Amino acid sequence: MNAEYINPFLESARVVIEQVIQIRPATGKLGVKDVKFVENYIWIQIGLNGQMNGDIVFGLSEEVALKMISAMMGGYTISEIDDIGRSAISELGNMISGNASTILYNQGVRVDITPPKVMHSAQSAGFTAQRALTIPLIMEGIGELDIQVLVAS
Repeated sequence: MNAEYINPFLESARVVIEQVIQIRPATGKLGVKDVKFVENYIWIQIGLNGQMNGDIVFGLSEEVALKMISAMMGGYTISEIDDIGRSAISELGNMISGNASTILYNQGVRVDITPPKVMHSAQSAGFTAQRALTIPLIMEGIGELDIQVLVAS
């Protein structure tokens, strides 16, 4: 696994979160870990096709998702993740991945992204756990968003 694969997503996530959530996230420690679906977690999966093939998976607790969705809604407090909330968190993953694909294109790597798929842990059937290159983004007062890159080539 090449650590360079995660950098465009990290760079893009920092910019998008700062613009949309109004918080400058800090970067946690880069590592390799098994992607495991746990309760009370939300996963945003986006497929990568082209010169890089695999998935980018954003993982966050429901509590963090609610805080991020609330911030995206202009501070309106959200207490449950409904269709609008899923749409908002899905769009966040889409914005990060779209910007990252532009960064990759500018580096000479052509990659297309698939529409985001939002999964709660109970809906994770069909996605097999794999080892992923991962880095957490830490948002003060909100929590962590894990960026996990599963790239075959």
